This record gives sequence, C-alpha cells and structure tokens, in this order.
Amino acid sequence: MTWHATILTLFPEMFPGPLGVSLAGKALASGIWSLEARDIRDSATDRHRSVDDTPAGGGPGMVLRADILAKAIDSTASSPDRPRLLMSPRGRPLSQRQIAALAAGPGPLIVCGRFEGIDQRVIEARGLEEVSVGDYVLSGGEIAAMALVDACVRLLPGVMGKAESGQDESFSHGLLEYPQYTRPQEFEGRPIPEVLVSGDHARVAAWRRAEAEALTKTRRPDLWAARGNQNPPKSTTGG
Repeated sequence: MTWHATILTLFPEMFPGPLGVSLAGKALASGIWSLEARDIRDSATDRHRSVDDTPAGGGPGMVLRADILAKAIDSTASSPDRPRLLMSPRGRPLSQRQIAALAAGPGPLIVCGRFEGIDQRVIEARGLEEVSVGDYVLSGGEIAAMALVDACVRLLPGVMGKAESGQDESFSHGLLEYPQYTRPQEFEGRPIPEVLVSGDHARVAAWRRAEAEALTKTRRPDLWAARGNQNPPKSTTGG
C-alpha cells in the first residue's frame, strides 16, 4: 500500500512545495508515496467561505471553528487507523522514534492550524494528536507539516539510496550523529582524522561511537540523560 499524507490547510497551494523536489519529490513522482492537500474552506457554509470567529471569552485574533474543521476532517473519509495529527506549538515534540512509527504506517492526516488556534472541542471530538517541531511559533502549521512528512518519506523503502543510510543518523540510537569527512585529505591545514583513513573498521566504529556520545553529552544533555548513561564519554582524539 502506498504511504499517503493528507493535509488539511487554508493554503493548499503551498503543497507540495519543497516536498516536490529532491528525494521526496522523486519518491512522489515514482509513486512510493502520495500527497493530498485539501482546502479547509471547502467545508465552509457561507458565501464568504468563513472558517473562523472571535475567541470565546474575548481576546485578540481569531479561532478556527470546530464545526467547519470537523466537516473537513470527516470529508476525507480516512480509515480509523490513520493517525490524526494537529501541528501545534503546544504539542508533544516530535521524535525520530515517532517519525519511524509514522513512516511504518499508512500515512497521517495532518491538520495545519492558523490564527490563534482551533476550537478545543474539535481536537477532542476528532481525536487530534497535537505535535510540535520545536519550541517556537510559526505563522501556521504548513511548514511544520512539510518537515514531518519529509522526515517520514525519507524512511520509506526505496527512497534513500542504501537501506543503512538512516541507521547512524542523529537520534536513531538516542545519540547525535558523529562528524563526517570526505576528500580532500587536508583542508586549510585540517586533515581528516587518521583513524578514518586507517582501514581499521573496529577503530573507526569505536571512534564514531565516542564522538557521538561526546557530542550528545555536550549539546543535548537531555538526550544523554534519557539514555540512562551517566558514564563520561570516551576520549574523542582522532589519533
């Protein structure tokens, strides 16, 4: 079955956007995955295609109406086993583990929020899971949805050149990825670490592991603590 992403948005013209080029675009053109961007305004009931109203209790901005969004969700006729996601800055931060689970499934229905937010009642009534791509606020959920879809698509079989390409990436094993090098052998007085050109695969693996642990402990102590590993990282010398 083809992995399928359905996007509910007020700006369907934003898609496929970046998802139509590079790895994701080639996979889309070859049928490895499919994309449907649906306009929430198609579910409006008045001639102005209104989708929002003022916040109950007062306050600035506008709120996406529950009845309009519920109608848009229901019109997709998606199977009940498809994840229903709402891109939201208050959602649970996405992890590589969750991305892998989404990539292994049929593909999500993604709601892109706008304005001050959406009526809480439709979140509850339609079982939307709020997810976030970071601790910052975007103008809407579209760019966040693109990031989520891209992260999933690259894990689909046949998208990356080698099946093992994603195995040693950041977050795949709870660690950030080790530094990468390629030719030339020396750049502005900086040589490739000797261990990487030694031909000793065991030494290379040990060096990469040590570098990944050191980077994770320094840059993402939250990830390091989550691993339950309180031991200091191994030496990171390349020699």
